[in-house]
Amino acid sequence: MSVVVVGGGPVGMTAALLLARQGVPTTVLEAAPSREMIGSRSICVQRDVLDILERAGVGALVAESGVTWTRGRTFYREHQVAEITFDVVGDAAFPPFVNTPQTVVELLLEQQIGAEPLVTLHHGQRVVGLARDDEGVTVSTSDGEFRGTHCVAADGIHSTVREQLGLAFDGVSFDDKFLIADIRVDLGFTAERRFYFDPPWNPGRQVLVHPQPGGVWRIDWQVPADFGFEHENLDARIRKIVGDAHYEIVWLSVYRFQQRRVPRMVVDRVLLAGDAAHVMSPFGARGLNSGIADADNLAWKIALDRRGLAGPALISSYDTERGAAAEENLRVTGNTMRFLVPRTDAERAHRIDVLNRAVTDESARAEIDSGRLATPYSYVDSPLTTSGGGLCPDAQLTSRGRRLRELGTFVVLTNWCDWRPADEWERAVVGDVIPLDQEEDTVLVDALGLKPRQAVVVRPDGHVAAVLTEPRGGVNALVSEALRRATGW
Repeated sequence: MSVVVVGGGPVGMTAALLLARQGVPTTVLEAAPSREMIGSRSICVQRDVLDILERAGVGALVAESGVTWTRGRTFYREHQVAEITFDVVGDAAFPPFVNTPQTVVELLLEQQIGAEPLVTLHHGQRVVGLARDDEGVTVSTSDGEFRGTHCVAADGIHSTVREQLGLAFDGVSFDDKFLIADIRVDLGFTAERRFYFDPPWNPGRQVLVHPQPGGVWRIDWQVPADFGFEHENLDARIRKIVGDAHYEIVWLSVYRFQQRRVPRMVVDRVLLAGDAAHVMSPFGARGLNSGIADADNLAWKIALDRRGLAGPALISSYDTERGAAAEENLRVTGNTMRFLVPRTDAERAHRIDVLNRAVTDESARAEIDSGRLATPYSYVDSPLTTSGGGLCPDAQLTSRGRRLRELGTFVVLTNWCDWRPADEWERAVVGDVIPLDQEEDTVLVDALGLKPRQAVVVRPDGHVAAVLTEPRGGVNALVSEALRRATGW
C-alpha cells in the first residue's frame, strides 16, 4: 500500500519525492486537469530549503533556474533607511536566497516525479471524500478510491481534506489588498530586493520589488481594499517605477493576505502540510519555505512508521514540531503585517515614529519591519530532542563523498569516541556512523564546537537530536537512549 498525497503543488510533490527517497511508494492526487505555468506566485527559496529540494532531486536545478540576490535595501520616501547583505562565500552548497518562480519549481518537481518509479501523479482527481480506519486512509475522488497507509494533505488554502476532517481554520484577513505584477523590464540596477515605505508613487502604502529570471521583476503594491482593475490606470502606476523603459506585463493578480492555521496538523494517519495547515503573509518568504520544511519533517516519520521502527509518539510529533514552527512564523509575519498595515491608531503612530526616526537615527532602523526573512525552525523544545534541536551545520564528508544533508538518514557523528549499533533495531534506524576524528572532517567539529569523546545524533531532516559526551562507561547507552527518544519511543 502506498501513501496518498493530496495536492500536486510544490509541498505535495516534495513530500512524495522525499518519501520515495525513503523507499516509500506514493500516489499524488492533483485536482487540476493539467499544470498551469502562469505567474510567479511564491518566488523566494531559502538556502536550507534548497538543501531539502536537493534531497528530492531538484535543489541544484531550482538554484540554477533562479536569480541569486545578496542585498536587500529598504527606503522610506526618498531616504534609504536599511540595508542587509548576505555572504555567499563559505562551505554551503547553495546561496542564502534564490528567486525562482513557483511555476518553475513545480515544473522541475514534476519532471523529477516522471523519472521516479515510486511516485505516481494523477491529474484531474478532485477529492470528494475521506475515510479513516486503524489500517490506513481511503481517499475518494470523482474517478474512484485510493487507499494508503497514510495521507498527506497538501491541497492548499481551500483544502478539501481539512474540510473532510472538520478542522477549523481560524485567523484573520487583512483589509488592504496587494496588486502583484510580473513585469519584464530593465530597471537599471542589479539583482537586489527593494522595499519602499510610503514612496511618492504609492503614498501612505508600500511597494516591494524582487528580481526574477529572464529580466522579469516581481512588483507588489499595497492597494486600498476597494481596488479594482476597471478603475485603474496600470500604465501610469507602472511608469512611476520603470520610467520611460519599455516593459511587458507577464502576469497580474490581486491578493488579500491572511494569517490562519489548523488547531492540529495530525489526525490519526492524516498529516496536513503547507497552506492546507497554515497560511501567512509572504513578507519574509515563510510560506513556501515552511511548507517544504513540513514535507521534510513528515516524510522520514511516515517512512519509519511504515517500517515498524517508529515509537507511538513519532507521528504525533509532526504536529508538535511543525505546529510550533507555524506558530512562530505566524507570530513573525503577524508583527510584519501590523507594521505594514496598522489596524489601530497606536500601531499607526508607532510605524510613523519608527520610520521618521530611522532617517537620521541608525538605532531606530532595527525596528523597521518589512519582513523578517525565513530561517529554519529549531526543535529545541521537541519531545524528540535530547539536546540540540537546531539544524546541523552542513559540510562535505570526505570519507563519504557527499554532503551531510544529502544523506537523508539518521546519522551518528563521533569525535574520538566509539559507537556502533547494538542491535537489529539500531542497525535499521541508523543510516551511517561517521567518525569526525579525521583532518578532512574538522569543519563539522569546529561548526558544532565538539570536544573529544563526544557524539552527535542527527535526524534524517538534518536537525540535531542529541549532543552527547561519553561517560566513563562508554557512549553506547546514551546514543541508544537518544535514538529511541528521537524516533518517538
